[in-house]
Amino acid sequence: MAALDGWTIGFIGLGLMGRPMTENLLAAGATVVGYNRSQVVIKELSASGLRPTRSPSEVAKAADTVILMLPDTDTVQQILLGEQGVVGDLQADALVIDMGTTAIMATRRFASTVADADGHYVDAPVSGGAVGARDATLSIMVGGSPEAFDRAEPIFKVLGRNISHVGDVSAGQVAKTVNQVIVGLTIGAVSEALVLAETAGVDPAKVRDALIGGFATSRILELHGKRMIDDNFEPGGRAKTQRKDMFEATEFASTLGIELPALNLNLELYDKLLDRGWGDLDHSALYKLIKDLQKSCSTNSTTA
Repeated sequence: MAALDGWTIGFIGLGLMGRPMTENLLAAGATVVGYNRSQVVIKELSASGLRPTRSPSEVAKAADTVILMLPDTDTVQQILLGEQGVVGDLQADALVIDMGTTAIMATRRFASTVADADGHYVDAPVSGGAVGARDATLSIMVGGSPEAFDRAEPIFKVLGRNISHVGDVSAGQVAKTVNQVIVGLTIGAVSEALVLAETAGVDPAKVRDALIGGFATSRILELHGKRMIDDNFEPGGRAKTQRKDMFEATEFASTLGIELPALNLNLELYDKLLDRGWGDLDHSALYKLIKDLQKSCSTNSTTA
């Protein structure tokens, strides 16, 4: 018997992350009722057993568990509360699981609205990128009541490997925000370090090999360092999404009355990256920006 035999799960947002997650739910035996603005992926997944719908409200009518995997907070609000939104047709005692990265204060408002509609809300953002979504090895950071977490846990076990119930509603988004601060700053550090090595005339691939296993090692150095060296920026996590997440981190820090100076500097670099039209590249493309800035410095020095 498959892990999710007999489950009917709604899934809204079938993009870079949502599509492989949906495929894993289908493989685990679930009936998945899906909605996505782009119909191409709907048609493709329908061949694998997805039940398509025409609106978020139809998803809510058909499933007592609804998963959101959406790009930003505004989209979550529209899908939940907009015309033909989820909340208007939510089943009694339904479970809404937001697995995207959503602003923390908005998450608390959404949870309150779902509770007023006799539903339960869980924020469960993920880390691991498209590879983790495909391989069902995502890290899942969960905020919600113990009862809601228990209901959602069988789904999480199908989608991920490291599942942590961090605390009450929005605690998962706090953990993801912290994750994105670390990811953004570490991508910046690895980018600058590898450009430094290359500019000094040392093979950055050999420098990376030398560092892996030492005190400076990290998943970023291992995975994204390889992307940088190979000049391969096919998106696993898009630069514009990384920038959005870090901006939300600075906003949340402001509500707490604290400043994150290194993050603010890193955010400026991502702004420059997006200004060059590279927002749809992988977030490790920050390396391209650092190299580009280095070339500008070299040109200015030569012409001075």
